[in-house]
Amino acid sequence: MTTPLQSLISTGTKLWLDSVDPEAVEANRALGATGATSNPVIISDLIKTGRFDDELAKLMGQGLDDEDVAWHITDELVTRAEAVFAPVFDETKGDDGYVSFELDPLIDELDAPLSTAERSAKYIELGKIWAEGHTNRMIKVPATPAGIGALEELVASGVTVNVTLIFSDRQYRAARDAVWAGAQRRANLDKFKSVYSIFISRIDVYTEQQVSGLSDEAQGEVGIVNAKRIWQQNQNFWADKNTTLAQEMIFASTGTKKPEDPKDKYVAALAGSDIQTNPPSTNAAIQEMEGKTFSRRVDELPAESVLSEIDEKVDFEQLEEVLMREGLQKFSDPQRALLQLIQEKRSALVAAD
Repeated sequence: MTTPLQSLISTGTKLWLDSVDPEAVEANRALGATGATSNPVIISDLIKTGRFDDELAKLMGQGLDDEDVAWHITDELVTRAEAVFAPVFDETKGDDGYVSFELDPLIDELDAPLSTAERSAKYIELGKIWAEGHTNRMIKVPATPAGIGALEELVASGVTVNVTLIFSDRQYRAARDAVWAGAQRRANLDKFKSVYSIFISRIDVYTEQQVSGLSDEAQGEVGIVNAKRIWQQNQNFWADKNTTLAQEMIFASTGTKKPEDPKDKYVAALAGSDIQTNPPSTNAAIQEMEGKTFSRRVDELPAESVLSEIDEKVDFEQLEEVLMREGLQKFSDPQRALLQLIQEKRSALVAAD
């Protein structure tokens, strides 16, 4: 009998996991997941469990400071996940089976004392360092001015990128064009792969709070419409570029934020193409939907009246500005919390000795 997640995958969707928890990675690989991603919140939550205290103690015993410990434990967890998905990478000849590694969110912290050029240089430096020696690792770079400024050089040097924190078509186009410029500087396109993470449910939270004048038909649909339109742009752009591997959208932020929404609201609406990065809880909830089957809906849009209303009432420039500011905060705050947690772990482990 086909499970709900198998049904989703059969529509053409690649299922990735929004976690590098070793247990969740193994469990979701068995359910059909073919990739994963990491961020500071995920790493922090894993450290809080106490399951990795031995690894932390070992790193601390090597004389590493808190920041180095944070990055080494992240590297270790991502590397373990890469090993699980390496067979997928091999079977698909590099078209799937990746694990994403997020660069330091503090580079683009709102009050960081760095110019845009200096931030870009930092992304380039760290991207090359953390990509070295990893065939199925993607380097996550945010679609900020500094992140976009780093993309051409990273891609030209052979780094596989996942451009994250995309909320608007403006960001997508700027990121995609920078990536393509870098790809054309390579000797060939044989191993060129890029993905673009468009955030979805956060947009619907924004419109509910900031665009209260939307009708019932349009409210709660803006994130899906935005993602589908950008997905279509991406399809059109790469159609004639003759790349060996697919250059894909990642549909991220697919967990529902409103209790009354079906758990598969975004998953179902975007089924049929490219990649969905789902939280473990979303995958678990979908798997429990007995008899649930999915069909391709990624290229379906609502009525023209709904699209016109969204275009008329939603200021996407303001939406991007607000959500980018919140997004950067939601990544930099957890990174600082992660460093604080490691400091606390260090004290506790020393006291235990």
